[in-house]
Order: sequence, then structure tokens, then C-alpha cells
Amino acid sequence: MAVRTHRHSHKAVVIGGSVAGLFAGNFLARQGWDVRIYERARESLASRGLGIASHGELEDLIVAAGATVPSPLGIDVTGRSAIDRHGETIARFDYPQQLAGWTGVFRSLSARFPADRYHSGWELSGIEPSGGRALARFSNGEAVEADLIVGADGFRSSVRAAMAPHVQPRYAGYVAWRGAVEEGALSDAFRAETVNQFCFCFPKGSEFIGYPVPGDDGSAELGRRRYNFLWYYPVAPGAGLTDLLTDARGVVHEYSIPPSLVRTEHIERLQADARDLLPTKFLEPFFAASHYLVQPIYDVESERIGFDNVALIGDAAFVARPHVGVGVLKAGQDARALAQCLARDASIAGALAAYDAERLPEGRASVAAGRHLGAFIERGLDGPWTDPSLDLRVEDIIRVSGRPVQKRQAAIGNAP
Repeated sequence: MAVRTHRHSHKAVVIGGSVAGLFAGNFLARQGWDVRIYERARESLASRGLGIASHGELEDLIVAAGATVPSPLGIDVTGRSAIDRHGETIARFDYPQQLAGWTGVFRSLSARFPADRYHSGWELSGIEPSGGRALARFSNGEAVEADLIVGADGFRSSVRAAMAPHVQPRYAGYVAWRGAVEEGALSDAFRAETVNQFCFCFPKGSEFIGYPVPGDDGSAELGRRRYNFLWYYPVAPGAGLTDLLTDARGVVHEYSIPPSLVRTEHIERLQADARDLLPTKFLEPFFAASHYLVQPIYDVESERIGFDNVALIGDAAFVARPHVGVGVLKAGQDARALAQCLARDASIAGALAAYDAERLPEGRASVAAGRHLGAFIERGLDGPWTDPSLDLRVEDIIRVSGRPVQKRQAAIGNAP
């Protein structure tokens, strides 16, 4: 087996070629690092994402990484509202915002990074020290030596498993069922009343969210957009979750299951619950969806994200529940902070220690915020109002969901 070495003064290997990895690759390359990205998937990742909350900070990060902000980045909404089982508004918050498509961000960052330095189908098998550097070994038998290895490979991170194997995803007790509908498939009445809002409701023991995002081609034109929905839905840990992740062939999937393999009885149960629990207006997009994606909700909380020659960023470092809605933003912030620390300190180990100290508090705060927003579902309560000690008013939930953690307290403090 040949070990690939690079004689440049600063060589970085980024494990993971999604948004976090592309942010890292672009930020480091702009500082003169020789960067190569290695992604385990063989196919393009461009079609994997759904909707994300957009923030002004995200646009700034895309520009700082040298990429072009997609135009439009997202769909403008006028604010947020919560409705009850009968469709009556129970809370409202005027908050103009763009709701973006993950794919547009990915494509923008990907277009900026050199294609010949992005390697698909490379799965990390281990990391070893190598004379003051680090050696990344891959399942294809290759090994690459570098000054820095960046773990940007998501919540099932192989880099985290190599550096901190005791840090494991913790199941939260519920899943997110997701779907998307072409705007043209929705009635004029639904589009007029609902599509311009980030809309919440709280069916018994759960939470349902709906919002518009650009179409598959990035279009924000009326009639060419999509309507996304997400239903936080309780599924018992242990046997309950295992049953959901067991496909029709009897194969148990570890963390998630492809939509085509979800057993019919689970879809039928979900649809029956929708008829019983969802407001009538949400039944239209729910049943218009061609398929449903299911994502078990996990927390990942690292104790350390900077090692001698290895750094963790994005979901490889921390996974906050999607209530917080800042996964892409945090990945970009992590990547920028890492590059800045490396620029300030000639010692890679010193730079990674500084990065660890800077970003650990933010990661912990994100995880804590997600746990708080999902606590009533995890505990099996009827709604966020059931236990006042949780301090989860509907008005506050719609204000702080999908916003940077540092803005949450300010939003609550400004509540009427």
C-alpha cells in the first residue's frame, strides 16, 4: 500500500463532502492550505437535503468562503404562526425571514471548490499519528498523510469514532417525519392562507411544522416552489425504534431507513394519526406528498473537538435537534473559526486548542436549546403547556425555533 504524501507546508484532509466539509475546504483553501475532500458516498449529495432556515449570518459565511450566495437563497415569509387542532391561530410572531433549500447552499459551495480535489467513494477506516502529522486510512487500501484532518462527516462521524469513541449519539425518543410537495399540487386556498407563513401546530404529544422552500431547480417563482413539512412524532426507544427501522425484508437499519424501504404498516399508522390529530389545512400537503422521510432524532455532545492534528466541525462535533434549525449555519461558523485559529497560531496543536475553547460553548448551547424545545415530546407530554416547569410557552417556541442560539434569549426577552 502506498502512502500519499504532499510536500506543501500545510496539507489538510477533510473527511466528509457535504456542506460542512465544503465550508472547511473553501475556508482553508483561501488561506493557502492544500486541501482535499474525501466523501464516502459515491453519488452526488446535491439532491439529499430539504429545507433549512436561512439567516443573514449564513449569507455572510457563504461570501466569506469565496462562494456565491444563491439567488434567491430562499423564500420570503412574513412571520410565524401557531394553530390549534381546529385551525384557529393561537400565537403569531411577525418575523420576516427566508426559508432556504439545502441544495442551493451545497451547490454554491461545491462550485467554488476545485472538482479535482473532491474525491467521492472514499470511506475512512482509521486515523493514525505519523511523525508529527496524521495519517488517514481508507477502506480502499489507500492512506493519505496530512498536517491536519478535519472531521466533517456528520453525526455518524468516523473521525469522531476514531478520536473519541465513547461519544455516541443519544436517541431523543422521537423521530421527524418529513415530506415535500410541489406548490402546483396545492390548492389556491392553501397557498393564499398558509404558504407565506412558517406555521406550527402541536398535535397531541408532538409538533408539526410547515414552510415553503425553493423548487428543485432553486426557483422561487410562484407555482414552482415546494412546501416542506416536518412532524416530530414520538417513537419509543428500544423495540419501538428498532421496529420502525426494520424494513420489509427484515433488515434492521442502524440510524435511518430509505423511504422506499419503510414498511407499509408504519405509513398507514402515520396517516391514520394524521387524520385524527392534524388540523384540516395540513392534511392537504401531508397526503399530497409522494413519500415520507423518517429521521430519528439524536443528540451528540462532544467533550473535545480539537486534538493534536484533528478537528471536528458541524454535526461531527455536535448534533442539536432540528428544532434549533442552525445545523448549516453552525457548520459554517465552525469552519470559519477553525481557519481563523489556524491563521493566528503557527502551531497546529495550539490553533486546535484555541478552536476547541472557542466553539465548545456554542456547540453545548445548541444541544441544550434543542433538548429544551423537544422536552415535552421526549417526556411524552400532551403539549408544551402541560408542565409549566418546562417554561415552554407556544409564543416562545415559535419565536426561537430555527434561530441562532445566541438570539434565543433576546427573542424571549422581547416577547410581549
